[in-house]
Amino acid sequence: MQAIALFFLAAVAVGGVAWVFVYPILSGEKKAEQRMANVAKSEPVNVSRRQPKSRREAIEIALKEFEQRHKKSKSMPLAARISQAGLTWSKRQFFLISAGIAVVMFLLGILTGAGLLVGAALAFTGAFGIPRWLLSYLKKRRESKFLNSFPDAIDIIVRGAKAGLPLLDCLKIICMESQEPVRSEFRTIVETQAIGLPLGDACGKLYEHMPLAEANFFGIVVTIQQKAGGNLSEALGNLSRVLRDRKKMKAKIQAMSQEAKTSAAIISALPFAVIILVYLTSPNYISLLWTEPLGRVMLGASACWMFMGVMVMKKMINFDF
Repeated sequence: MQAIALFFLAAVAVGGVAWVFVYPILSGEKKAEQRMANVAKSEPVNVSRRQPKSRREAIEIALKEFEQRHKKSKSMPLAARISQAGLTWSKRQFFLISAGIAVVMFLLGILTGAGLLVGAALAFTGAFGIPRWLLSYLKKRRESKFLNSFPDAIDIIVRGAKAGLPLLDCLKIICMESQEPVRSEFRTIVETQAIGLPLGDACGKLYEHMPLAEANFFGIVVTIQQKAGGNLSEALGNLSRVLRDRKKMKAKIQAMSQEAKTSAAIISALPFAVIILVYLTSPNYISLLWTEPLGRVMLGASACWMFMGVMVMKKMINFDF
């Protein structure tokens, strides 16, 4: 059993090393941080920037700006990922919490008698694997909550625009009546506009805090409307309708794929259930899998094949639309 635990923890440790050291290089995270540092440097403003002559030219300029921003935001630094997860931690607090988890995991491995090597593997997993998985989980959950409330917020803007209210007043209504995290994100837009940033640019920054295609489209529509004019209520009404249709489609997909998910769960749990039942009835018969060297090899190979099968089933069931 200890050999199986060592094999599993070694695999997790190798994956953690690859995630920490190889992933930033392949994904361009370091380059993104350098670009953001270069953007933060104070440079003289080019006052001779050519103004658009037509509405079509203004739309093309706005789309190019958002495309460049989308390319730069593909790989976010740690501070941005913490903000996207809805946490108020600083980088120092994140590192301290990661170190605390590593210490707890190390002590857990030592106190259970697993050995120093297993404790070190657990500490490495707690320091680099668990905190980043938690950020990813919180980010996805926050994005899901945002998409559930975002169509209602857009409907407020559409009704306000049809009634003749300014866009800023509609955003203030959203800040008071919408649910989190839509409320906090639009409050950030209002506060950013209050310190002097144009409203279109402030709405465009929504994508940096909430990297979703819907938020990006909202920023593009508002920016184009602020620069070139146009029917804002019609464009945002179409966005609201698309969001609600996507929500219905997502619910339909979940209902249709529930049978496959249940089958995958039963297939995944069946080997463990069989091992437990056989161990309760004939412990000497099943114990050869972890007492004999050949049994450990067979058990490890079976675990690897089972993991690959689960990943294949997950890939077949979960898909974007």
